[in-house]
Amino acid sequence: MARSTARKRALNTLYEADEKSQDILSLLDERIAHPGAQTPLPDYAIEIVKGVAEHRRQIDMTLDEHSTGWKVRRMGVVDRNILRIAAWEILFNDDVPDKVAIDEALALAKTLCDDDSPAFIHGLLSAVCTAKNAAPAPESVAEEADEESSDSDAAASEPTDEGDVSDSSGASDEPAAPSAEIQPTVD
Repeated sequence: MARSTARKRALNTLYEADEKSQDILSLLDERIAHPGAQTPLPDYAIEIVKGVAEHRRQIDMTLDEHSTGWKVRRMGVVDRNILRIAAWEILFNDDVPDKVAIDEALALAKTLCDDDSPAFIHGLLSAVCTAKNAAPAPESVAEEADEESSDSDAAASEPTDEGDVSDSSGASDEPAAPSAEIQPTVD
């Protein structure tokens, strides 16, 4: 089954959970066990729904951060869940290129939302992509911190132009350079 169809089925499930104020995963379990008149949910739809449920708080915070004028809780239910699906694909699913996630969200918005929604969704998802691509990847931050640490260790043991040499314990008169701290991400 095409991923476009899986996204629409995931949207239906997220929409229903949102409208009923029901736990996403409990509704997903119901839909898997009893698909009703519809065909069983595609695997990718299940992956999307689980991913959005697992990361919803971080997704909503990211959308709130980049949205101008509308917080997630004030958005239309369909708009909000289209954005959640695309944001999950952009932030947490490396198998889907960012442009594809945006294009798929726009296709859903053009068929299911009012006339202003596609432009709003496009602008918000573009801002999420820009922020994601501007932030260093967690691994590269750790690697840079390791490189800086080893560089400062090497520099501390080498004599300077003025003839100062650190003692054998590695201590010097200069204050230690602050180490780079890595902040954990909160899901």
